[in-house]
Amino acid sequence: MQGLWKKLEKGNPMEIKELVQRQRAYYQKGNTRSLIKRKQALQRLQACIKRNETAIHEALYEDLHKATMESYMSETGMVLAELRMQLRHFEQWAKPKKVRTPLAQFPAKSFQSAEPYGVVLIMAPWNYPFQLCMEPLIGALAAGNTVILKPSAYAKACSAVLAKILRECFEEEYVAVVEGGRKENNELLEQRFDYIFFTGGVTVGKMVMEKASLYLTPITLELGGKSPCIVDESADLRIAARRIAFGKFLNAGQTCVAVDHVFVHSSIRQAFLAYLQQELQSFFGEDVLANPHYPAIINKKHFTRLRQLMQSGDICIGGQLREETLQIAPTVLENVSLTSAIMQEEIFGPLLPILPYDDLDEVITFIQAQERPLALYLFTSRKAVEQHILHTLSFGGGCINDTIIHLATSQMGFGGVGQSGMGSYHGYESFKTFSHFRSIVKKATWLDLPMRYHPYTKTKETIVRMFLR
Repeated sequence: MQGLWKKLEKGNPMEIKELVQRQRAYYQKGNTRSLIKRKQALQRLQACIKRNETAIHEALYEDLHKATMESYMSETGMVLAELRMQLRHFEQWAKPKKVRTPLAQFPAKSFQSAEPYGVVLIMAPWNYPFQLCMEPLIGALAAGNTVILKPSAYAKACSAVLAKILRECFEEEYVAVVEGGRKENNELLEQRFDYIFFTGGVTVGKMVMEKASLYLTPITLELGGKSPCIVDESADLRIAARRIAFGKFLNAGQTCVAVDHVFVHSSIRQAFLAYLQQELQSFFGEDVLANPHYPAIINKKHFTRLRQLMQSGDICIGGQLREETLQIAPTVLENVSLTSAIMQEEIFGPLLPILPYDDLDEVITFIQAQERPLALYLFTSRKAVEQHILHTLSFGGGCINDTIIHLATSQMGFGGVGQSGMGSYHGYESFKTFSHFRSIVKKATWLDLPMRYHPYTKTKETIVRMFLR
């Protein structure tokens, strides 16, 4: 077993192809279908994560400079909560579900039966390198699949810890990790999988979809985009500033559902900015870059990109950066043009454009003209404004009077729409995503009504019309 793992680390195309074949053979023998085995797999994973929690948090600090609390709150804690949810419910979700049978099919009974897809590929990003590997993995295992997991090469320490944990828990025919970069990604996408789950950017997402189309492989794409926030004049500004600061600058803004930009009513702009500055100082202190709990940008490439985007407006809060540690302080920009560079791409960093408005309908028109975002956030105390936004704008998910917390639950699915993604996961939605639901009719043999058979007569047609009207 260790021999193949070592070969996989080198990304040899033949070894990747062999691994897919071995997993398919393992799946086809029925090794993953037993509910007992699925439960044992989830329990092993749960125990192994708890044993390795310190190592996971150390890897997150090495890759992204994440504080232990932030690592637990946004990574390991969420994963453990998802495991508890699946362990509590997946056996019930896996049971055949009876459905009503049309009278025309009498005598029969109908039911839906969940079956695993088979061999699943999960490709994860670097920004939440533990959570975004594990959450889909948990759903895939609960549904009875084998899994090949591809962590991001940008988060090297987390990739190594994930490989270690999954080697402890599973034989590679069941769950395997392929480490590496673009070469390994391309080789994996040349293989035939039964399902592909990808989290990342739109450009790579399009490539994944194109590759999947060669085999008509079903996919889930969890992408991103520019998630807007609207603060109207009725909002509680102190609460709005605090919650926007949290949702924007968590993980130094490197969150797919982070607030990308804020539309603030002109009458409250100055007051909102004053509260935002107070909250940022309360969060991180006078010298943000000296705060040991403030995260870093993942690599020099993204640091340079963000430094260039800072030129898109006037800095009114923050702006400090430290290249040697790849850190950029929370930075708020004013006088940002809607056609500027920062408004043309997903920011994915600690830069926050503030866009004043006077007419809410103009904001709605602007958002409608863009690609549909992964998230939208609204701060208001007016029910009519809330309903107006919900009825006019399309987005993956979001919050009213808060930010990003809609993804931190196993009770609701999480996913995008349009260019922000397709498909959904978390909780039952994860189980559904990685399962095919077969519709089955079991017909009795003690009676065989002749009306559907040749020869067709007027009498038979009358009876059929009576049943199917």
